[in-house]
Amino acid sequence: MRYAVFVTGPAGAGKSTFCTSFATHLRLSRRTAHIVNLDPAATGDAFEYQPAIDIRELVTLDDVMSEMAMGPNGGLVYCFEYLLENIDWLEEELGGFDDDYLIIDCPGQIELYTHHPFLPSLARNLQRMGMRTCAVYLLESQFMEDRYKFFGGVLSAMSAMVNLELPWINIMSKMDLVSPSPSSDTTQPRNGRRARRDIARYLDPDPLLLANARDGHDKVSERENSRFHELNRAIVQLIEDHPLVSFLPLDLTSTESLEVVVSHIDFTMQYGEDEEPKEPRDLDEGDFADTE
Repeated sequence: MRYAVFVTGPAGAGKSTFCTSFATHLRLSRRTAHIVNLDPAATGDAFEYQPAIDIRELVTLDDVMSEMAMGPNGGLVYCFEYLLENIDWLEEELGGFDDDYLIIDCPGQIELYTHHPFLPSLARNLQRMGMRTCAVYLLESQFMEDRYKFFGGVLSAMSAMVNLELPWINIMSKMDLVSPSPSSDTTQPRNGRRARRDIARYLDPDPLLLANARDGHDKVSERENSRFHELNRAIVQLIEDHPLVSFLPLDLTSTESLEVVVSHIDFTMQYGEDEEPKEPRDLDEGDFADTE
């Protein structure tokens, strides 16, 4: 049985870093893992491991932009259309992998997950080839500055989940940049360091509770932007009515954190369910004969 994990999420969420750490963890566990690059705009130093399958061998974004006078977004859409038109290339590349774990690193353009048919079509092709598939969606912890950004992230995750129609896991990445308190470290990430207590409420949240939280600034803002807040409440009610999104925290500096994420992915795809039990070699060799 072959397994394929689509690693999705917005740009800068840490997808390529997660793919590398994921592959390393599986290999240290004596499991066969390969990285598949589906980003035609990826740079040469994006991966610690050379991808086993690389879309850039078929088409690159630079070539499309230069030869067809397209911008980056239109060029990326063309690259995926070209991939689907030449799906036999991908099937041939995948043909040499048996009982392997394929980690598919996807681009960071959200529209590819939310409303374009490319990735759902690709997932159906993999399932037709007998692969068990699932998807993970990474959202960076450093963007959880306030509840409104969180609601935007939840809606994008829900949209991608509905569009891809795959078993799904949401991950809050870069938790190593979350400190016990904002003043506990002098180094600052690009959006400032987040306190652990500020992030924890977003992992398995109560949307209505978050929306109804108030401080002095909110009260003034609500009086000035009443229509905006009514819209927010309607969006929050939608999230509450369809409670599909919760997040697993991921700290790549912690082996235990990565193991928790990997175990959830294994469970989602029922990894190893079809494996036949194997007799330990030591029993056959008589190493325990003196215990009989």
